Amino acid sequence: MTERVPAGAERPVRWRLRATLWLRCAWAAPTSALGLLLAAPALLAGARWQRHAGVLEVQGGALLPRLLRAFGGAQAITLGHVVLARHAHAMQRLRGHERVHVRQCETWGPLFVPAYLAASAWAGLRGRRAYLDNPFEREAFALEHTAVALAWDRARGPQRPVSRRPLRRQRR
Repeated sequence: MTERVPAGAERPVRWRLRATLWLRCAWAAPTSALGLLLAAPALLAGARWQRHAGVLEVQGGALLPRLLRAFGGAQAITLGHVVLARHAHAMQRLRGHERVHVRQCETWGPLFVPAYLAASAWAGLRGRRAYLDNPFEREAFALEHTAVALAWDRARGPQRPVSRRPLRRQRR
């Protein structure tokens, strides 16, 4: 014989999840504001945007490729709940990786950018690679295809990260 769950039993759990989501978004809001500040001129210069699993994704246009060159030639950059990418293909390839950075930003809040820059500087001072040996990047590379990244997306929306492998070029 199976037990019946009362109709309102799920409500407290759902309420706690929503409250936690709002708190994480509020904690990351200063960094997201910085992302919006960079996204605004890109949008005016022809970039496209979409909301994907609770994150504003901005890609393409005339300004973003130049802007991202200033960040060491990055294909994409995450600032809070805003992801800026050179083009739509880069956004699709890097979505899982960037979602890990969104989660990191929700954890670190306004301290994310200074902590990220300090970790890169520390890696460089120790003779290591500032990008690849940055603990934030190492975590993002390790988790971009795992259940952690997938669970994060499931909590926000139905879509999952796409493989980072480059597409094969077709022969002519």
